[in-house]
Amino acid sequence: MSSPLGPPLLVANPGAGAGRDAVLPRLTAALRTRGLDFDVVTTGGPGDATRLARQAVQDGRRFVVAVGGDGTVQEVVNGLVDAETGEVRGRRPVLGVVAGGTGCDFARTFGLDRAPEVLADHLLGEQTLPIDLGRVRLTGLDGRPRTVLFANIAEAGYGGDVIALANRLPRRLGRARYGAAIVGAIARFRHVETTVTVDQGTRTEPLCNVVVANGQFFGRGLQVAPRALPYDDRFNVQSWGATPFDVLRAAPQLRKGDHLSRSDVREWQSARVEVAASRPLLVEADGEVLGRTPASFDLLHRVIDLKL
Repeated sequence: MSSPLGPPLLVANPGAGAGRDAVLPRLTAALRTRGLDFDVVTTGGPGDATRLARQAVQDGRRFVVAVGGDGTVQEVVNGLVDAETGEVRGRRPVLGVVAGGTGCDFARTFGLDRAPEVLADHLLGEQTLPIDLGRVRLTGLDGRPRTVLFANIAEAGYGGDVIALANRLPRRLGRARYGAAIVGAIARFRHVETTVTVDQGTRTEPLCNVVVANGQFFGRGLQVAPRALPYDDRFNVQSWGATPFDVLRAAPQLRKGDHLSRSDVREWQSARVEVAASRPLLVEADGEVLGRTPASFDLLHRVIDLKL
């Protein structure tokens, strides 16, 4: 049986899940049971998912499924769309997402944080939703200009330091890496005089973090941007004047999306965002450190379709 969108290509992080919870074998078994034709490729390192997705759509494939965490989704969308020009590669691509790895918060916004067996049924039909993708231009860690797409949420400041520290900790710690990094980065980070420019104007003040959100969730279920809509051509932008320790203490509010009433949080809806600071801030998006400020963000409006 073929999907109405053509046979899906599963671009899979083989480390998504572990043991009995390994996502890829459960997903492929469910798809075979349902009689769906599909192909699988697995990644072996950074950049592989981008290369594999790009080659697939250039070869005429339309339906590409990211099997893994937010980092896998980010790499796949950078293969489907040219970041510099904003042009899709091949025919208008359809992105499928099957959550796995250390987390896929992008999927939560759309109710796709489900078991692989459930998501196998979602891959069978033809229902899709046009979605926006974020784009950031910044200075890469190698000092050269860089342009990258992201599907979910970017941060500049403390959030970037957390991800950088987590990526240096041993992989064997699993999800505990991020908890350790959240605590460890507190001691290293201080407020930075930061200028945030949005559609409504420019503001300069001491900040610990700037959030540029296309999706609603990050940090494995924290609803940091409850008013973000990934199809309205607007980011949900937040600046945090709190200390990193205050951000940690606000975790219960963040989990429920109740933090926006805090006096140390400012919020805007904006199609473009500029972030500059008195010292370069690390920028992360979808759990990957991309580079440093100054950073410029814009949106590619409804540039791909998400498989629902």
